[in-house]
Amino acid sequence: MNHALNPDNILMLITVAEQGSLAAAARTLGLVPSALTYRVRKLEEQLDALLIDRSSRNGKLTDAGTALVFEGRRLLRDADAVARRVKRIASGWEPRLTIAIDSIVSRSVVLEICQRFYKPFGTEASCPTQIRFKGETLSGTWESLQSGEADIAIGVVLDGVSSPGLLSAPLGEVPFVFVVAPHHSLAALDGPLRDADIQLHRAIAVADSARRLQPLTVGLLEGQDVLTVPDMSMKLDAQLRAMGCGFLPLSMAEPYIKSGRLVEKRTQRRARSSRVSYAWRVQDERPTASQGSALTWWLTALSEPRTRKALLAGR
Repeated sequence: MNHALNPDNILMLITVAEQGSLAAAARTLGLVPSALTYRVRKLEEQLDALLIDRSSRNGKLTDAGTALVFEGRRLLRDADAVARRVKRIASGWEPRLTIAIDSIVSRSVVLEICQRFYKPFGTEASCPTQIRFKGETLSGTWESLQSGEADIAIGVVLDGVSSPGLLSAPLGEVPFVFVVAPHHSLAALDGPLRDADIQLHRAIAVADSARRLQPLTVGLLEGQDVLTVPDMSMKLDAQLRAMGCGFLPLSMAEPYIKSGRLVEKRTQRRARSSRVSYAWRVQDERPTASQGSALTWWLTALSEPRTRKALLAGR
C-alpha cells in the first residue's frame, strides 16, 4: 500500500481531477485511455478502494478519490519542502537549533530576532532549520546547555562557569529593584527597609529550573515565608497583587513604578545587579569551528550591541 502512494500515482489522480475526465487526463499525461484506466485500476486494487465512479460518463472521482487528491497534494508539497530542507542542510544548515532562554530575558525580543532569522526564507516551511525554544531559570539555563539539551543559552547568570565544548560572551548587566504593591504594608514604611522588616513578609521567588546542578536562591532571608513561581512574569503578577515582595529587574518593574502600580523601596542591603551572558556549544575551543549556519546566524545577531541591550531591557 505504501508503494501505491508514490508521486506518479498521486499526480495521475490529480490530473484526472483537474481535467474532469479519464480521456482528457490521458491526453495530458501522454497516455492512451486504456493505459490510464489500467493504472487507475491497479491503484484501486493496491488501496482496496474505489477511486473513480465509472457509472458516470466522464469518470467522476468518488469521495475516496477526492480525499486522496486532497491528501496527495499535501504529500507532494511536504515532499518538496523536505527535499529543499535536505538540500540546504547538506550545505551546512542544522536540522534543529534549540535555544534555552532564561526568564530574565525578554521573550518578545527573542521572537523579533527569530522573525529576522525566518525572513530570508519567505515562509516557515522553507526554513532549513527548525528552531526550538526552552524556558529556563538561573542554574537551569546553564545546565540545559551543559547537558546538551540546548545549543545556545541566552541569559546565563552564573559567574565564572566554564565547561569543555562551551563558549560564552557577555550579554550585559541587569540592575534589580526591591518593589511592592502600593497596598502592601511595606509600602508605608519610611526609610531604607531593614532585613528584619522584610523578613516578616512573604517573598516571591522564581524557582531554579536546574535538575542536576545545585539550585540557586537569590535575595531570600533565613526563615522568610516564600511563594515560589516558575518565571519572572508570574513573579511580577504576584507582586502586583500584593501577594509578596521581592526584587525585580528594573526594566521589568519600571513601567509599573511609573504608573504607580508598584512602589520602589530602598533597602539597607547594597543594590543588587546580575552580570548576564549568552553561551553556545562548539566542537572545539575555536569560536567558529564546525558551526552550522543557523548557529552562526544567531551568534552574529547576539553579538550586536542593540540586540543585547534589547534582550535585557525588553525593548
